[in-house]
This record gives sequence, C-alpha cells and structure tokens, in this order.
Amino acid sequence: MTSSVDKEFNLQVESFINDLKQDKVTGSYNIALRTVFLLRKLIGTTRWSNAKELIESIKSFGNEIIESIPSENSVGNMVRRILKYVREEYSGTVGDDHEGESLQKTLMAKNSEEKRDFTLPASNLKSALMDSINELISELETCEDNIATQALEYIHSKEIIMTFGKSDTVEKFLKNAARKRSFSVIIAECAPNLDGQELAKSLAESNIETIVIPDSAVFAIMSRVNKVIIGTNSVMADGSLKAANGAQAIALAAKHHSVPFIVCVGLYQLSPRFVCSHDHDNLNKFLSPDSLYFKDEAILSKISIYNPQFDFIAADLITLFISDVGGNAPSYLYRLLSEMYHQQDYEL
Repeated sequence: MTSSVDKEFNLQVESFINDLKQDKVTGSYNIALRTVFLLRKLIGTTRWSNAKELIESIKSFGNEIIESIPSENSVGNMVRRILKYVREEYSGTVGDDHEGESLQKTLMAKNSEEKRDFTLPASNLKSALMDSINELISELETCEDNIATQALEYIHSKEIIMTFGKSDTVEKFLKNAARKRSFSVIIAECAPNLDGQELAKSLAESNIETIVIPDSAVFAIMSRVNKVIIGTNSVMADGSLKAANGAQAIALAAKHHSVPFIVCVGLYQLSPRFVCSHDHDNLNKFLSPDSLYFKDEAILSKISIYNPQFDFIAADLITLFISDVGGNAPSYLYRLLSEMYHQQDYEL
C-alpha cells in the first residue's frame, strides 16, 4: 500500500517532468538543483529499508525523468552523484573499505561492487546521506562564484575576448576579471534569440568595453581575438560538449586562427556519457521556428525549417575547461569523472 508521503513525492516528480516538458524549468543549473532537491526528499521521506532498495529507487527516479527529457544531461549527472554518495556512505557505515582511491582499487571497483551485499542494515545511513546532499547543494550554489574567482588567471589587460550568447557563468567570470583588468569583449549575438545583446547590456553597465557582432562576422573578427570564452550545457566523457547552436562555428574559427577556446563549466555539467555523431539529433532539442524572421513570408510555405537548440563540439576544438576546481585539458576529464561518479552507475 502506498503511503501518503510516497503519493506526495510522486506528484512532485510528475510536476517536475511537466515543467521540464513545458520549459518552465530551463538551464542545466536550475534542472540540476531541482533534481537534487527531489532526491533529498526521496531519501528523507520515502520508504526504504536498506541501501539496495534506495539505489533501485534512485535509479528508477532518474530513468523516469531522463526518458521525459533525454536531451538534458544534468538530471542523470545528479542521480549518479547521489548514487556515489549512497555507495560511499554505506561502505563507511558497514565498515567496508573497498572504496579506496588507489588506481588498482578504482579498476577493481566494478567487480567488487557487483559482489557487495547492499541489503545489510546500515545505521545512520540516512543522516549521513542528508549531510552529503546538503554539501552538494552548497557546491551547486557556489559553483559560478568559484569559477569566477579564477578569472584573473586567464584574462589579462588589453586583451580582446570573444564570447557567444549569454551565459551567467561567463558573465560573472568577465565581471570578476574587470575588477582589476581592462579588456574588451566581442559578443556574437546568438541569433535568433539574440541573447548576446542582453549580455552586452549587462557588461556595459559594469563599464566593460563591449562590441556586439552578428554571428556571420565571427570568422572575419577572429584574427583580432586573443581568446574565446563560452559557457556550455553539458560536457561528455570524451571532452566534447553541447553548447548553444552556433558555438561550433566559433570553435572552428578559433581553431583556424589558433585562438585558445576556453569553456567555463560546472562540475554538475560533466557527464560520463559518450555521444556518437549519429546520436546528435536524438540528444538535441528542436525549437519552434517562430523566432526566425523572413522578409518574404511566402517562402515559409515552401521550406522546412530546422532549428536545433544545441551544437556538439568535438574535444579537439577545445583548449581548456575551467571548472569549480580549476583549469583542465579535455584529456583530464576522465579523472574528474572517476572522482564524481561510480563506474557501476555510468549506465543507469
């Protein structure tokens, strides 16, 4: 028999799924934060008697939401983070030390995990998990600030920085650098939504010299740029990333002109998934063509409009990732992933 607490939780999950489908919750940060809040409620109020039942409940919760919005990786990322906490806290509670950090133990983790008995009673598991989740929420809330504090290491006086569209993380990053550096920012406007104009207004109000250009002018301007800094939606296990549509053109132009291409990314955006080129459309999101403008409206009846929300950018086009914990090359991401997620949970 389902308790009223379980019913209430299920209603909240359904509400979250509906909000995702209707774009009432947007942005990887907001989606990640709300996912963690729901997971905290699942652990704190729903019925489970041992770690095995809890792991199964968390996976079921994660798969239900992922199926409703497969294009958003942050839900799965947060589910995997919480599963890692469950495994670690359970291991510590029952006195099991298989979770060592040595390379040998990391390689053996999957086999040892398959043999581990998660049905044993574990005292204080719930309270330990709640503490870990509260720390994760704090990490998410301070993520942008932790990235912004590194700005002075990467932006120098008299430089010309190019960015694309509007990213809250990049905006804080640039504003933090502007406290002690004098530099110029060129912003590609990110048509058709023109988010870049909103960012330009915000930077100009902070006395940062700002120039807005159409997306078509990126290649022509790139030779004068010192570095490109953009935000992202998510980063895959091989170092490739998913960013706003149009970002790939900037990455290719930067590669052609040997301009460093830097990406500001929160750890919650790192996904252990690998995405093949033939899967790009399946994991993309296609927007309404309403925002596209045509002088000759008669042409609309003769064409099909393809308006993807994201571009996939290969790892070899990216110079550096700046995350909460510092700057890393794409080739180092495997280490960050091994620290954040358990190998057993890469596939939910």
